[in-house]
Amino acid sequence: MKALVFPGQGSQFVGMGKELYDSRKDIKDLMESANDILGFDILSVMFSGTEEDLKKTEITQPSIFIHSLAELKATNTIGAEMVAGHSLGEFSALVANGVLSFEDGLKLVSERAKAMQEACNSNPSSMAAILGLEDHKVEEICESVDGIVVPANYNCPGQLVISGETSAVEKACQLLKEAGAKRALILPVNGAFHSPLMQPAQDRLSNAIEETKFRKAMIPVYQNITTTAVTDPEEIKQNLMAQLTGPVKWTQSVQNMIKNGATQFVEVGPGKTLQGLIRKINAEVAVS
Repeated sequence: MKALVFPGQGSQFVGMGKELYDSRKDIKDLMESANDILGFDILSVMFSGTEEDLKKTEITQPSIFIHSLAELKATNTIGAEMVAGHSLGEFSALVANGVLSFEDGLKLVSERAKAMQEACNSNPSSMAAILGLEDHKVEEICESVDGIVVPANYNCPGQLVISGETSAVEKACQLLKEAGAKRALILPVNGAFHSPLMQPAQDRLSNAIEETKFRKAMIPVYQNITTTAVTDPEEIKQNLMAQLTGPVKWTQSVQNMIKNGATQFVEVGPGKTLQGLIRKINAEVAVS
């Protein structure tokens, strides 16, 4: 059973999408339509912008979405029976399984990026990668710290990202190192994604989601919040709204996909981050 998976923020690179753009007219047309939808030339930033340009959330997220959907056109998706996306990648997954149109998906991604950037600017906050410690221990220590700090990304066993107020994240890192974490590394992001500090962004995105047409999924999507197969459009909407302030349960989602028959995972989008994570979650499944 084949599963398509779509990456999130952090997989961008200078020149992303140019080979796809040059490969086929239908892919070129799709990518050029993104400029019209967004109202500016994002392709020029993707193809020839700087790393700093691509790190801006309002550029990063639409760029990864555009690349992922362009690559989907070039990918053999025959036989795919389930989809999932890591954080931002969930929007790409929803286009892939027919829930959203490319245009509506891109508009929501752009709104999400702007809302998240705005929330970041209003709160001094950060994220940190915790390596080499069991999830339950990370959860316990986060709960013991004064201030807001929560598990944000369950990426794979032994790799969990925490998120929250800068002072609380720094305190948690200190305690986690003392508890035996191999590394507790503050990440180069200027916000606390997937934490309660994203509530203003969630409110703004929720309004946009409510105004967007969602269709019944052709194949199930394993959403970050529930980690289970979902096809109902209203349920998908609610889970998508909750995603901004809730954790990305990637480990659990992949485990459930395998439990329900997935034997082959195909990463669709820039980079190979998810391939590496899936191999660490289960070394026996095929990944490409």
